[in-house]
Amino acid sequence: MAKTVCIIGLGYVGLPLACLCAEKGLKVLGLDLNQGIVEKTNQGISHIKDPVLEEKLSRLKGKIAASTKPGAIREADTVIVCVPTPARGTKPDLGPLKKAVETISKFLKEGQLVVIESTVYPGITEDVVRPILENGSGLKAGREFFLGHCPERIDPGNEKFTIERIPRVLACLSKEGTKKAKQFYSSIIEAEIIQLSSVKSAEAVKVVENTFRDINIAFVNELAQSFDKMGIDLAEVVKGASTKPFGYMPFYPGPGVGGHCIAQDPYYLIARAESAGFEHRFLRLAREINNSMPAYVAGLAEKALQDIGIGPEKTVVSVLGLAYKPGIDDTRKSPSLEIIRLLKAKGFKVRAFDPFLPKQSDVASLDEAVKGCDCLVLATHHRAFLERLSPEFLKAAGVRVVIDSRNVLDKEGIRAKGIAYKGVGR
Repeated sequence: MAKTVCIIGLGYVGLPLACLCAEKGLKVLGLDLNQGIVEKTNQGISHIKDPVLEEKLSRLKGKIAASTKPGAIREADTVIVCVPTPARGTKPDLGPLKKAVETISKFLKEGQLVVIESTVYPGITEDVVRPILENGSGLKAGREFFLGHCPERIDPGNEKFTIERIPRVLACLSKEGTKKAKQFYSSIIEAEIIQLSSVKSAEAVKVVENTFRDINIAFVNELAQSFDKMGIDLAEVVKGASTKPFGYMPFYPGPGVGGHCIAQDPYYLIARAESAGFEHRFLRLAREINNSMPAYVAGLAEKALQDIGIGPEKTVVSVLGLAYKPGIDDTRKSPSLEIIRLLKAKGFKVRAFDPFLPKQSDVASLDEAVKGCDCLVLATHHRAFLERLSPEFLKAAGVRVVIDSRNVLDKEGIRAKGIAYKGVGR
């Protein structure tokens, strides 16, 4: 079992992993290009707004040695790469991963295990990462050092499936490497560790998981638009369909798909298939549908206001929530940001509020955000919003239109107060 681990990239994946490794008694070295993140980590302060992570890092102060100096790589038995692999438009950007691997190659030593957790498409570990490491170090993968892939699995804000309770899959270029990798992850993960037969299969797992979700979300988002025209409450239909104990899995419509994974991983699979001579038409359509949802939500607000005789001039629209999902401060690819942009382009005066993102909010509180607004758009269903957005509260604030893009508010109660209500597909 590895005694010292170096985690490259202390972001939404790397920092929780570093904390977990420290909790399990490993010596943890963290490497990041951001000096501010390094300093905060060494002070026991989380740069990510997450109560659980904040408590852990404070408690583990001094047990994670973060640095911007790559020499720490040589001290480790295991090196885990957790740098971002963003999609620029529809094309994967492997730049951060390549730079991280180039750095590792300069300090790689014999016997080390290198695991890529960053999301990639099939073939990257063998065709891109391996040559960089071998050429830069002079060592051979599978014999003198070990290389594999274990796709990251983390769900920020999920109190049930925390990082140590989520099963993991992995594969290395050699049997000995796979054995070492399984020993490492078994020492920190309480859930099952599954060995796959090839690194390409392990790489494919993550993009398939998230593409599956993207496709099914696109399906219900399209149904929402269709059922809206037919006067059918999609939320009721999904509830009814969910009573079937087999052959159906509920997915729910919304304002679009955000985050680092679902909104971009399908593009990795699309790009890889294109290079092999195949076109994923179905995946492209799902991306188009989900990318269109912010415009659909903005359109709902515009039409609902028009229906009660209000135009954009001097109309105040409050957008609640900037993060892409509840309980976190992550705005990566958040549909909220596009909704705000589109509403402003239509001429509406927009004020935004998110309790997790005070610096990016236009107002300081929920009361200030709601009071006097003509239209309220619930874009992110933070618990703090759900606890207070009662029909009585909305009526007292003078709200005239509610756009519930998450279908979580009291539709009948709001309408009973004389407030126009519109959900996504209801």
